[in-house]
Amino acid sequence: MTDRTRLTVPSVFFIMKKESKRNYTKEYSIENKNFAKKTNFAVLKIISFTAIIIFIIMAILIGILTFVKFQKSKVSIKTIQEAWKKYDYQAVYELSKNYLQEKPFNNTALTYYSYSCFYLSQEQTDTLQAQTYLDESIIKLRIALYDANPKLIPQLQYMLGRAYFYKDTIATHYYADLAVKYLLAAKENGYVADDIAEYLGLSFASLGMTMESISAFTEALLVRESDSLLLAIAEQYVNAKQYNAAEQYLFRIIKNSENDEIIIKSELLLGNIYIEKEEYDLALKEFENVLKKNGNSADANYGIGVIYEKQGNIVKARAQWRKALKIQVNHPGALQKLANY
Repeated sequence: MTDRTRLTVPSVFFIMKKESKRNYTKEYSIENKNFAKKTNFAVLKIISFTAIIIFIIMAILIGILTFVKFQKSKVSIKTIQEAWKKYDYQAVYELSKNYLQEKPFNNTALTYYSYSCFYLSQEQTDTLQAQTYLDESIIKLRIALYDANPKLIPQLQYMLGRAYFYKDTIATHYYADLAVKYLLAAKENGYVADDIAEYLGLSFASLGMTMESISAFTEALLVRESDSLLLAIAEQYVNAKQYNAAEQYLFRIIKNSENDEIIIKSELLLGNIYIEKEEYDLALKEFENVLKKNGNSADANYGIGVIYEKQGNIVKARAQWRKALKIQVNHPGALQKLANY
């Protein structure tokens, strides 16, 4: 045995101790690595679990917010009624229109839609747009009548009568007969409104039904007196050639009214009545009263010309008619008179 291979007892002990230490360190290192792996895995599990919980919570919150937003944007009869209570007819129109896309025959939505169309028509300055709204109102009102609650039918008839009345005032065709039909139906079915009689009076007048018009206007007068109503009654009495009755209403207007425009119309009508009665001095006085208020009244100058014509003074008559045409180039009466003379 050589010196290189010879080992002493202490040397062997040292080597074994060193080897043991190396093995311990290795085992410790492995244990640390395993622990670290386990720890990292646990942390990852916690993070993943937390992320999943957060995701679920966020999804629930988003779902709730989306549902709430959907509910707010969803059109219902309640939302339409809330807009109606605020007199927001444009909102009622849009909401009920959207609602009817899903439920086209819902009677409540049809009613709100037709009513909003009517009131929007009254706000328009454009005649074409007003007529479009009235047409929509009439169509939906007629549909609503087919399946309406019996208690609501008289009100729907009243609104339909009003819609036809205003359509008659702006359309090229007559709708006054339909206005009369539905207004009378509403009245017969017990619907009460202060303006039904006045609407009927105007509609009868449009149809040339003079006595029916006078009767309706007289009934309206009992509910609410107004200068325009008194003038309307006087005009119908003139159409019926009941001049004395017409005069009484015109006197009331001229004496009590504060509306110069209506007073002028009344004085012009009174002047024409006096011409028909051949009371030319009184007629001239009324036309001169008009000219004091409005020196550019073509009708007053035309009326004075007619007085001169009746008295046989054609030269003065033509001069007055020419004055009328200078003020109103298309005055029908003056054009016709000058064509005849």
